[in-house]
Amino acid sequence: MTITMGAPAPTKLAERFTASANATDSPVFSNEQFWQWFTEKRRRNGYVVRRIPFAEMSGWDFDPATGNLGHHSGRFFTVEGLQVRTDWQGGWSWAQPIINQPEIGILGLVVKEFDGVLHCLMQAKMEPGNIDTIQLSPTVQATRSNYTGVHKGRPITHIEYFVSRRDSTVLADSLQSEHGTWFLRKRNRNMIVEVTDEVPEHDDFCWLTIGQVHQLLKKDNVVNMDTRSVLSCLPFGAAGYRTDGSAFRSALRNSLSHDQPARHTTTELLSWLTEIKARHELDQRSVPLSSVDRWYRDDNEIAHEDGKHFTIIATEVAAAEREVSQWTQPLLAPTEQGVVGFLARPIDGVLHLLAHARAEAGGRDIVELAPTVQCLPGNYRDEEPGRRPRYLDLIQNAVGQHVYYDSVQSEEGGRFYHADSRYRVVEAPDGFPLETPDEYRWITVHQATDLLQHSNYFNVQARSLIAGLHSGA
Repeated sequence: MTITMGAPAPTKLAERFTASANATDSPVFSNEQFWQWFTEKRRRNGYVVRRIPFAEMSGWDFDPATGNLGHHSGRFFTVEGLQVRTDWQGGWSWAQPIINQPEIGILGLVVKEFDGVLHCLMQAKMEPGNIDTIQLSPTVQATRSNYTGVHKGRPITHIEYFVSRRDSTVLADSLQSEHGTWFLRKRNRNMIVEVTDEVPEHDDFCWLTIGQVHQLLKKDNVVNMDTRSVLSCLPFGAAGYRTDGSAFRSALRNSLSHDQPARHTTTELLSWLTEIKARHELDQRSVPLSSVDRWYRDDNEIAHEDGKHFTIIATEVAAAEREVSQWTQPLLAPTEQGVVGFLARPIDGVLHLLAHARAEAGGRDIVELAPTVQCLPGNYRDEEPGRRPRYLDLIQNAVGQHVYYDSVQSEEGGRFYHADSRYRVVEAPDGFPLETPDEYRWITVHQATDLLQHSNYFNVQARSLIAGLHSGA
């Protein structure tokens, strides 16, 4: 039987999500039970991921004419060359390898009420590039190639709640971008669906409240990127939002309210963003990978001649509990840990985040809203001060009570190898100006959440921080 009732009204839905966020433990699956289950999953995983030469990959080859790296099926993804030029922020021009995966995947979260509190169906999922191999993923995390069976492996568990909508009601559904620096125009469908009937039990899945997942976001490399992306789309209400008496939590609660003042109206923010997109250019031109300047390929990697940015490597994966038990694939491996951070401050008692309109190589629409700082610091070690990311030192050097949120989180483990970033939300120092450079704007959390009900406003790093914000300080 398919549920035909509409989704709850926005205010009621925000109240339900807020009640779940306030529940930091649960009799359905307690924090103690979770850690026993998750630790055992990691201990017993038996997964093996090892680097191999490109020549040992099965089903993957370099095109002799272009040097592009692709799969024999023509599906999954390719590694290609990209020539980029933008006139935004003084103008940039460069060429690089990039992952081209044009299909849209599903990042889907099933939620269900237990004793009146919404719980999320979370999965302990292995990805070849993950640090610690297993991390906590949404109910479904699948490319179109995977859930349509191109890999010829086992079906994706619980995919029916999102594809055929069997016995489920959609609560949120939007297309959101992935890493624009490393993917070409890549998007995933971020979905939240509610069920009322029994969900078949499976040893790789557990039910957790939103509050339990928020607490896990304080831990390094436990909650994967796809979960963080979906969580960022959850609306919360100020009424009843859990606070601990701290100035930060009080300002955050105020920031969830549509009735509290904002530095800029949402109309003003959208007009500013539209103006940037209308007046500036992001020219992306696909080029043969073999022609990308300053990048080289040897038997084991594709890399930049200065040792910066990232490399493309080949891996062999053994994973008995995945849909396919053994395969080879390329992965993108960053050269260092990233730094990602929002500067934040109360303005008239309302927490505001300093968002950056950022152009990225693989972006779809000139710019998206990004954190205040987002970079691999070593890429700028030889740059003039004016070319270093603005506010980087403030994000990196903040300590103690001035840091609202601080954790190391992995990026997308299905395509990136041991890619992680230090995610921080940092209080702007005394005297920090309210007036901002043209590429920055102050934004409240409720404005961000409203925009996240739609597609392509915030990049994935910003979404990760917005999710983590609720576990901060």
